[in-house]
Amino acid sequence: MGRLESKVAVVFGGGSIGEGWGNGKASAFRYAQEGAAVCVADINAEAAAETVALIEAEGGRAFSLAADVTQPGDIEAVIRQAHETYGTLDILHNNVGMNTTGGVVETSIEDWDRVMDVNLKSVFLACKFAIPIMEAQGNGAIVNISSVASIRWVRYNYASYYASKAAINNLTRSIAMQYADKGIRANSILPGLMDTPHIYGAMDGHFQDVEQMRRDRVAVTPMQRMGDAWDIANAAVFLASDESRYITGIDLCVDGGLHCKTH
Repeated sequence: MGRLESKVAVVFGGGSIGEGWGNGKASAFRYAQEGAAVCVADINAEAAAETVALIEAEGGRAFSLAADVTQPGDIEAVIRQAHETYGTLDILHNNVGMNTTGGVVETSIEDWDRVMDVNLKSVFLACKFAIPIMEAQGNGAIVNISSVASIRWVRYNYASYYASKAAINNLTRSIAMQYADKGIRANSILPGLMDTPHIYGAMDGHFQDVEQMRRDRVAVTPMQRMGDAWDIANAAVFLASDESRYITGIDLCVDGGLHCKTH
């Protein structure tokens, strides 16, 4: 414990869309466990408040804000309030994401734009408003949640999702290189087939039932099991901490080896 002592983290998507632990919720909780003060932002104000309550029950420091990450004003307000409340901004964690089913022909223009706004533009905006603060203080760590789908086919027609997540990887690298000599690091985490509340909605219609979905996801993963939100959270803590002080611009696969497979 204490790996993030005296640091301040902003977590976009720090609530959870269902019962249990989503990636953003678990990451916000682990940041606080390691000593960081955390601003939890989510479009669902109740979900963000629940994460804060769990953090405070463990003796951590946190507050929540409702924010729509497609709205520049909301993101700017979150960054500003976190900075004003805690006096610094050391960690930016971008976790918000969505997907729609369809290849380029089937995907509507509206759905394409929506996925790009939620998945990609949100990262651009959060970094745009957070980096000047980090640059002025001479340090900062950015953790962007991408997906193993950004580097390989994952058996479903998610054209907009694939494209948006691949773009996050390269956006992260461009930030890492531009600000490498300014004390700011930027890295991406690529989750694989995780067992989080999100999948039970995203996978709806692809399988006959939940058990079939679980069996399928386990069978295709080299480790023969799904990961969970704590696997992502622990990776995020590492990338946000000084333990990774010489690491920037990487795509960290947290996927049980799935990225190594060709089918």
